[in-house]
Amino acid sequence: MSSQFHSSRDRSGLLLRIILLLLLPLLLFSATFKVASYNVENLFDDIRNGTEYDEYIPGRHQWTSRMAEVKLNHTAEVICDLDADIVALQEVENETVLKRLQKRLGRVGCAYRYTAVTHKRTSAIQVALMSRFPITGTRELRVNYSSRDRDILEVTLRAGKNPLTLFVNHWKSKSRSGTESRRIIYAKVLKKRIDMLPKGREYIVLGDFNSHYDEYRVLTKRLNDTGGKTGINTILHTTTQSGRMLRREDICRKDERGLYNLWMELPPSQRWSHKFYGRKGAIDHILLPHSLFDGKGIDYIDHSFGVFKAPYLFTKKGWINGWDYSSGKHKGRGYSDHLPVYARFSTDPYRPEKAKKITVQKIEDLYRTEKLTHPVRLQGCSVLLKRRNNAIIKQSPAGRGIYLYGTARGLEEGKRYDLTISEIGSYKGLREILQIESIKEVASVPTDGYYLDASHLDTDNPMLQNQVFSNLEGTYREGRFFINGKKIRIYFKNKRWRPKNGSRIVLKYAHLGYYNRPQLVIYDKNDFFVVR
Repeated sequence: MSSQFHSSRDRSGLLLRIILLLLLPLLLFSATFKVASYNVENLFDDIRNGTEYDEYIPGRHQWTSRMAEVKLNHTAEVICDLDADIVALQEVENETVLKRLQKRLGRVGCAYRYTAVTHKRTSAIQVALMSRFPITGTRELRVNYSSRDRDILEVTLRAGKNPLTLFVNHWKSKSRSGTESRRIIYAKVLKKRIDMLPKGREYIVLGDFNSHYDEYRVLTKRLNDTGGKTGINTILHTTTQSGRMLRREDICRKDERGLYNLWMELPPSQRWSHKFYGRKGAIDHILLPHSLFDGKGIDYIDHSFGVFKAPYLFTKKGWINGWDYSSGKHKGRGYSDHLPVYARFSTDPYRPEKAKKITVQKIEDLYRTEKLTHPVRLQGCSVLLKRRNNAIIKQSPAGRGIYLYGTARGLEEGKRYDLTISEIGSYKGLREILQIESIKEVASVPTDGYYLDASHLDTDNPMLQNQVFSNLEGTYREGRFFINGKKIRIYFKNKRWRPKNGSRIVLKYAHLGYYNRPQLVIYDKNDFFVVR
């Protein structure tokens, strides 16, 4: 497809783009414009300068001048079809290859007159920006933890009566010592500069952050060297103090100083632009401040955020069609392992769309629903067991329970809440709530009647999934718990807590979970003790 890229654009399309480009300054103060971010996956040239990744050294691994041209054509094809007025780029080798890309795009009627790029000599790749609006200033924000860390590019341009500033990011990945403290360094450098901007300055933060929009919830133990703090959520304030993601109504408040993550505009099932070993992730972001929702100057167009999903960006099996480097050789196929994300802006005042209707449901209803199409409110949810950011809730002593995975921040054991949720799922058969949009505390409540005892333990009863049992006394043997002539698998979150075979133990609190089959889960070493 890409080998025919130049010939695929007919003359009428080229003429139309040229006319639009000439008219752009005349339409500037009434037209909308589109901003995008795209990790192009290693756009290298064919010139050796000593900082390339090994697989992009000219003359090795079939990285030749012809191969570099193929990669350039593929990248230009995506950007041309994306048709954004401002494009932030990640993984561009240097200014030389950026100029080649600019020239290639101009040749086929997708011109970008203005460009900017970082120049960190010790980094193999840079971040860049292409614009159809005049650039009035640039700055490189230094990230100096290591010589290979990418700098942050700050670009100010004239897209309306007031200046618009963009911060192009490519934070440290999670591989090769990529603990969260590395990304916090980037976040602090960026936040320090944002705090220096004039009050009311309109700006956009975008790029590849190598962090999920809800990183605070999914941060793994291996990468968590910050006590649960994350660069994107904690430092840039994309979450509230209570621990939930900022919503549109939050960012519209005059006193809001956080950043609104546009992933929140999409249903949870659609929040991804990258796949890593089959796992979907939302690591490419566009973050906006209050000044782009205040009805002055430039404002965001409500629900205009999206992921560019042209069919050719996917394989026949549905995988993202990334650049094919396999068996130690470049194959000349594919595009990037990321999809572009984009949003639209206007000089017209921000007009929020009507919020989706929230329905009131019971926990029981969630077991009959595969996924949510709109927010759901669960009223009177009592927290029976909370360990870290996970919890089990019930609405009544005789009702069903459900597991909150990584989203229980701000909740307290023994209290009752009204919760608005937006995402549910199942993991190995265990039904879970994955996203809470709002929390309203109702009351403190005695929960003794909510726990189940040994007489209720029945592994064949699916209604008991996500119940909390208390004061179970039995015998532990080879991963099984024996009680009253019954046996059930038991899982200790820490293997070191496992008692010796034949030990008589009392489970003060145990969650009846599910991992392909029922199992009792012990989350804390204080939730059980050995009798003998």
